[in-house]
Amino acid sequence: MTELTLTTPALLFSAISLIMLAYTNRFLAYAAVVRSLHATYLKDPDKRYIKQIENIKKRLYLTRSMQIFGISSLLLCVLTMFLIYIELHNLAVWIFGVALILLIASLLLLIIEIQISVKALEHHISDIENH
Repeated sequence: MTELTLTTPALLFSAISLIMLAYTNRFLAYAAVVRSLHATYLKDPDKRYIKQIENIKKRLYLTRSMQIFGISSLLLCVLTMFLIYIELHNLAVWIFGVALILLIASLLLLIIEIQISVKALEHHISDIENH
């Protein structure tokens, strides 16, 4: 196995930062949808809005989990860099491995969230197609 250097976690540092920006944009978009749905529901309390709110709530929780795993991965990458800096290489390798696992978990949650989002949009489109 090749030795872990400062370069490897540093490369992931920038990638995770970009992923976190994308997650934050998703979260902000969902927040806008929730506010819109809330206002619409107050004007017209229809059951179909409740289903949409439940769906968006599930997606919000998934996005929160994605962000937590991503932030944790980023934090462990920084910790890995520090451990390499103070020459605790064995511990750095293990911490970096955990960081990679957390990043994988974050990306798997993203896949699940995208699947739910697509189903919600398909449901929305089916209303139009039925008319």
